[in-house]
Amino acid sequence: MYEHDVLVVGAGGAGLRAAVAAHEQGADVAMVTKLHPVRSHTGAAEGGINAALQEGDSWELHAYDTMKGSDYLGDAPTIETLAQEAPNEAIQLEHWGMPFSREDDGRVSQRPFGGLSYPRTTYAGAETGHHMLHTLYEQVVKRGITVYDEWYVMNLAVSDEEDPRDRSCHGVVAYDVQSGNIEGFKARNGVILATGGLGQAFDHTTNAVSCTGDGQAMAYRAGVPLEDMEFVQFHPTTLPSTGVLISEGVRGEGGILYNKDGERFMFEHGYANNDGELASRDVVSRAELTEVNEGRGIEDEYVHLDMRHLGEERIIDRLENILHLARDFEGVDGLEEPMPVKPGQHYEMGGIETNEHGETCVTGLYAAGECACASVHGANRLGGNALPELLVLGARAGRHAAGVDLGEPQVGTGRSGDEETDEVDSPVTLGEAGISDEAIADGGSAAVSGADELIELAVDREKQRVDHLMEKDEGLQHAEIRAKLQKAMTRWVNVFREEEGLKKALEVIREVRELYEEVYVADPSKTFNTDLQMTYETRNVIDVAEAITVGALVREEFRGAHWRKEHQERKDENWLKHTMLDWNDGSPEVYYKPVVLEGEEKTYEPKERSY
Repeated sequence: MYEHDVLVVGAGGAGLRAAVAAHEQGADVAMVTKLHPVRSHTGAAEGGINAALQEGDSWELHAYDTMKGSDYLGDAPTIETLAQEAPNEAIQLEHWGMPFSREDDGRVSQRPFGGLSYPRTTYAGAETGHHMLHTLYEQVVKRGITVYDEWYVMNLAVSDEEDPRDRSCHGVVAYDVQSGNIEGFKARNGVILATGGLGQAFDHTTNAVSCTGDGQAMAYRAGVPLEDMEFVQFHPTTLPSTGVLISEGVRGEGGILYNKDGERFMFEHGYANNDGELASRDVVSRAELTEVNEGRGIEDEYVHLDMRHLGEERIIDRLENILHLARDFEGVDGLEEPMPVKPGQHYEMGGIETNEHGETCVTGLYAAGECACASVHGANRLGGNALPELLVLGARAGRHAAGVDLGEPQVGTGRSGDEETDEVDSPVTLGEAGISDEAIADGGSAAVSGADELIELAVDREKQRVDHLMEKDEGLQHAEIRAKLQKAMTRWVNVFREEEGLKKALEVIREVRELYEEVYVADPSKTFNTDLQMTYETRNVIDVAEAITVGALVREEFRGAHWRKEHQERKDENWLKHTMLDWNDGSPEVYYKPVVLEGEEKTYEPKERSY
């Protein structure tokens, strides 16, 4: 058994920042990650880091823009924390050597992004996430922080008291991809989940194949509620053939969207008369798909994004990576012709319920980054707000796990017992489908005498589960099951959602759960068994897909990224609340908690959101 003060699961931006912050407070920190840190998906972030750095801008404006962008479903204490601390985090990155793009006078460059009232997006060309990831990893190496590289975390070691608020997390169980060993990791102070997104629940996504919702699913099964999972961001500019992201920075620099008739439809068709291409992402994505659905798309699939008018010098200086992506994946020269783009799944606004310190309702368990929901982004994330979230909330989680007192949190976690609950009008039973314990089980391990025994028991359970999967010599492979799920999610839980389609998606998810009972691992090898790892990941994809779809079905309104055909208006009187989903020992239950709109000095009043 390995033992440290703080364990960080995942080594993207949030995980690296959390590890550094905890180490700075004197903690013995280790990172357990299924990918080498610089291969984490943070490296694919292109656009930038929102931070109020210039005279004329302020954290108050940043907070207001973020709350408006969230369609008033963000929690004010966390939003204000993000806006207040983002400038210091950006400056810290610069001091650590991040190569930001700069103006002629040497100042760090900032450009406009969708939904912002001021050009506050700090960037490094069109590879901001890549440079940030390497800068943070350098700090981890410099400090000698232990990194268990290519160890796949299979489950959490959590006690199983009836009330999740009484449970405690003491570590994790992980599979060493290189040796095939399954080992326990003990955390004396805390486990921080920083496992990223869940794009593999969809078949057209900007996310890497590694983004399988592992942290969300493990925390969910351990008793931590999932929050606002229906709010999935579909980025308006992805390449049709692959889902590869084309940065919002293209539009920030002045790129223009056209339909097949050569119309600048964001203005000419009235989708965003003021901000046009720089409206928030949900607005632009719906506009593009409306153009396609009404016959004005190109090849009935996509629209054009044109940046030729920016000039070769400016494009190469600020967007060179975009030229490579368009050429390599679509065969298009962005200097000579427009690029094909369409919406693709990009980001999950919901996730593991935490407060502004990164704490969950389970003692000793934290979450930060895209896997978490504090809630900074509410119903819609603004471009440029993901990276400062990684930095700010990753650092706070690291400090708190290391023992720093950050004050009384303003955002609550867990159920108090008097919440509003809801019945899901589902055509099928949700949650476990008589699936064997070896396939999907509740997260609680057992009532045992101590942390060591708890971790040992959790290790034994995972070894038994692996034996069960690998002893079979026939059945279904994970790829077949996952593909069926992904197609259903992309078809029915996409930008435009209807009640009938959401119920069809739940039927497919139920079918997939039952098919998963027959899953087996074809690769008999002990080492580098990616078949085994992806079989585990598929279990997690199933759970998060169901959570997204349940949230989308119960929320009967149109808010932010969540569009419902039957409910074409925002309904503040009934739906100004967070959608919460409890695993409930395998029988998921929906409940709600109020949005916190009271900030440090003001209360944010919901207004019509227009651009």
